[in-house]
Amino acid sequence: MQKDYFQMRALELAPQVYATGQLFEQDLKLVAKEGVRSIVNTGSEANLAKVAEELGMTFVNFPLEPKSITKEELEAFAKVCDELDRPLLISSISGGRSTQIWEMAE
Repeated sequence: MQKDYFQMRALELAPQVYATGQLFEQDLKLVAKEGVRSIVNTGSEANLAKVAEELGMTFVNFPLEPKSITKEELEAFAKVCDELDRPLLISSISGGRSTQIWEMAE
């Protein structure tokens, strides 16, 4: 099932857990209106934490590279995701990295 947030797309990975591509400030405003409570960025550093906080969401930068990810990094990622409020949005540049990392952590 896919959910559209205006111009961005989010793929449902699990109940109230979604993967999407790179986020921008306008995207955060849209997903906040949709009720997203937490965001994990698995791509390169994004400077959106302040905006997310102002909108009442938690934003966690957790850059990972699926090709060289360790078991410890996967466990840490899973723990971070488990502790965050839902709905949870996991982002990366294309959304593919987010999906792959989520599947590896499951």
